[in-house]
Amino acid sequence: MKLSEFKFELPAELMATHPAKNRDEARMMVLNRATGEIEHKIFRDILNYFDDGDVMVVNDTKVFPARMYGNKEKTGAKIEVFLLRELNKDIHLWDVLVDPARKIRVGNKLYFGDSDLVAEVIDNTTSRGRTIKFLFDGTDEEFYKTIHDLGETPLPKYIKREAEPEDKERYQTVYAKHTGAVAAPTAGLHFTKEILKRLEIKGVDVTPVTLHVGLGTFRPVDVEDLTKHKMDSEQFIITEETSTMVNKALDNKKRVCAIGTTTMRAMESSVSANSRLKPNEGWTDKFIFPPYEFKIANSLVTNFHMPESTLLMMTAAFGGYDLVMKAYEIAIKEKYNFFSYGDVMLIL
Repeated sequence: MKLSEFKFELPAELMATHPAKNRDEARMMVLNRATGEIEHKIFRDILNYFDDGDVMVVNDTKVFPARMYGNKEKTGAKIEVFLLRELNKDIHLWDVLVDPARKIRVGNKLYFGDSDLVAEVIDNTTSRGRTIKFLFDGTDEEFYKTIHDLGETPLPKYIKREAEPEDKERYQTVYAKHTGAVAAPTAGLHFTKEILKRLEIKGVDVTPVTLHVGLGTFRPVDVEDLTKHKMDSEQFIITEETSTMVNKALDNKKRVCAIGTTTMRAMESSVSANSRLKPNEGWTDKFIFPPYEFKIANSLVTNFHMPESTLLMMTAAFGGYDLVMKAYEIAIKEKYNFFSYGDVMLIL
């Protein structure tokens, strides 16, 4: 398929800049792949679609406050530093994005507020990418606390507002556990502790994988031929316990629902020869677009995505290109909210 086949006009007012008042009150469009039927519900209605023995797989990565602001030595120029990943814990070496990048060269030092934190630029990686080394005199615990205190919730750039106190909680799933993501696995933002409890009472198992979402997930596709697009690698972990639970559900012909495209990508990156989920720990740069035969999950919960995004492409691969693009037309007409803080789609 071609990039242009995923283009559509999205009115700016449909880009959600704040979350719904309550997590489970987002609207939910339900797509049935077998019949082509489309229903309009709210998220808490998800309880009606799953039963005893079904499994939901969530991504329990935790977003860390990755957006920081420092000042360049001598000039004092304000520089945004977006932490991507820690390369070496012992010497606090990080991959980052800087803005404005033209002002930041190898050897420059950045100072952060009134703290003892200083960073030195070690290398250029891309036009905006840098490798920096934090110079910090203290324990690891004190270092990470300083980063946490200075950093802001890394809201997506299209949200043209400052991060607010509520974002710290709402741009995080209620089951977030393992710190390492620079963006939230947004399909999971709709779950509440009450819904998880009610699923448990119904006999639906909820089990985690971990995939630390990086900015590569959102990197624009700039080639018309999708086979030439390369995804950035993201770290993932699938435990023995999750594999066993998922495979039992598959053997019993039950529903296995991936909560989000990141969960789906992690599972599809670890498939055994007999099409079962296997425990794994590593990095994945898997790019899923139509046509693609999914091996593990047979249902998917996902938010409404940007035109021409890899997330939309995976959704179309799972739900069927024609049905998903028709659903997006309806979503725009019915004024569904799009993106991270927006509404949700359940594909059965």
